Amino acid sequence: MIFDTHAHYDDPRFDEDREVLLLSMKDRGIGHIINVGADMEGSRRSIALAKQYPFMYCAVGVHPEAAGSFGPGELEELRSMAQEERVVAIGEIGLDYAFFDGMSDEEIAADKAKQKECFEKQLALARELHMPVFIHSRDAAEDTMCIMKAHTAKAQAEGGFRGGIIHCYAYSPEMALQYVDMGYVLGIGGVLTFKNARKLPEVVQAVPLGAIVLETDAPYLAPVPHRGERNDSSLLPLVAERIAELKETDVTNVIHTTEHNAFRVIGVQ
Repeated sequence: MIFDTHAHYDDPRFDEDREVLLLSMKDRGIGHIINVGADMEGSRRSIALAKQYPFMYCAVGVHPEAAGSFGPGELEELRSMAQEERVVAIGEIGLDYAFFDGMSDEEIAADKAKQKECFEKQLALARELHMPVFIHSRDAAEDTMCIMKAHTAKAQAEGGFRGGIIHCYAYSPEMALQYVDMGYVLGIGGVLTFKNARKLPEVVQAVPLGAIVLETDAPYLAPVPHRGERNDSSLLPLVAERIAELKETDVTNVIHTTEHNAFRVIGVQ
């Protein structure tokens, strides 16, 4: 069964048919889904969904776009939420430098500093609770890698390293191998099927299948031929087929291995 490691079924775009859609997933070959929080309210909704549907897990965290509202109170609530039964990771957390147009150098520097502070505090929480992390990184390759190297070294020194997923991986094959060597896996989704995807096919060819998990980022990033439509987990076979083509293996092997990888990351037998 396919394991979708990153979705946002709490998004309003699923309000009209969420229950019908989720209850159909088993018949469509989807075994498990992790609903991922992007802010405090999204994290709360993710926990509620995971409690409602036994095939769902969840992650709680604050996305870099919401870093400006992250403070001590939010950190304490995350610590409490992270200890709920169905919560398997801290995420999605990270850095996003894609939206600085029109901002002054001072504003950009302040925004980056706030994002890094939010990111590092949530990584520290993951180390404290011995939990894996789901990492969002866009246009911030160098800073993300620097922070992740420090986090990994600290977690390993403390004896609680749990790895995690580099969500929607979008950088070079060389950096991908660095993450894999550090003990992380790469989240691969619909972007792999896009005609303008250049680096990602090279990444999939470069890293071992044991370092890949499937994800949708639903409702975003639907694979071809559904690009631009609302994405959901039932479209993941299209991604698995493309991975199988690039890895010169069969789709069944891709589905089985990536499912195993996902369970390994979240520490579930």
